[in-house]
Amino acid sequence: MSEYPQANFLSSAHRVDQFVEDAGTEVAFAGRSNSGKSSAINAILNRRNLARTAKNPGRTQLINFFSVRQGQRLVDLPGYGYARVSKELQRHWRQLLDGYFDRRQSLAGLFIVVDSRRSLGDFDWQMLDWAGRIGFPAHVLLTKADKLNRKDGAAALTKARRELRDEASAQLFSATKNLEVDKARRRLEEFLHSQRRRAS
Repeated sequence: MSEYPQANFLSSAHRVDQFVEDAGTEVAFAGRSNSGKSSAINAILNRRNLARTAKNPGRTQLINFFSVRQGQRLVDLPGYGYARVSKELQRHWRQLLDGYFDRRQSLAGLFIVVDSRRSLGDFDWQMLDWAGRIGFPAHVLLTKADKLNRKDGAAALTKARRELRDEASAQLFSATKNLEVDKARRRLEEFLHSQRRRAS
């Protein structure tokens, strides 16, 4: 049984004026188009296909808002990096993300989803920069950890933590094997119940 039985899709936004009401608390998920972001969201909420997954990267082309429970939301941001989309759409995504991070007072935390077999990329660091500038915590999920043996997984986590320093926490994660899903869920709850306010 899901720990979030009330979780449901609220709406999608193609423009800033389509965002849901900026009240309560919300946690955003960002990541490259092939990082396993949608699968991570579904695993953490223990709700099959709440966030849509696809064989072709880049399916998430809007900002999608999900209700977790009353006054608490999860936000699925557009994938970046490998999405095979036009330059015009990429520019639109950038403007949409700028508008989201610059305006949302209810944003309490950010999950950055990174394939554990890859290093953090430029866009991942951009997300971390946004978090640091605005003043909310970030947590890195090193997904698809089941593809690595124990030694390589430990090395990937050590490398990420060394690079991140105090900018974000990090963990290994696998939606397929249910690896450290509970740990990610606890981090989500910490963010959702945070009283932290963004920097002005």
